Amino acid sequence: MSKAPLPTVGALIVNPEGKVLLIKSHKWHNKYVIPGGQIEFGETIKQALKREIKEETGLDIYDIQYLFCQDFIYDRAYWKKRHFVLLDFICRTNSSQVTLNWEGQEYVWASMDEIDKLPVDIYTLKVIEEFRKRQLTTKQPS
Repeated sequence: MSKAPLPTVGALIVNPEGKVLLIKSHKWHNKYVIPGGQIEFGETIKQALKREIKEETGLDIYDIQYLFCQDFIYDRAYWKKRHFVLLDFICRTNSSQVTLNWEGQEYVWASMDEIDKLPVDIYTLKVIEEFRKRQLTTKQPS
């Protein structure tokens, strides 16, 4: 195991209907998470994000916006003992046709209300909470 933290990227992907993609993963104890993974040597953050999303979902993404960073230090939420630096983003896709790789067992496109009824990982819940805050601050008063 590496002695250095692993830099990772993750994306809350919004489809044309305004729903977000969540993937159930055995690596996260069968909870729903956002897709993402490690940044490879020589890759930019944006390149890594696009590659990971394509590998895990088959989706092309655009309108990529940085959301925030999280520390993940030896938490039992993940199936292996790891120290991640989680760089989380919001982005869009033009498709709702998902092709999962081996890391995901199933997926759902969920509205913000539907998310509250799903078994979602704590780190993904933090991403969703930040996304909700941004939605509130960008809405114009009527």
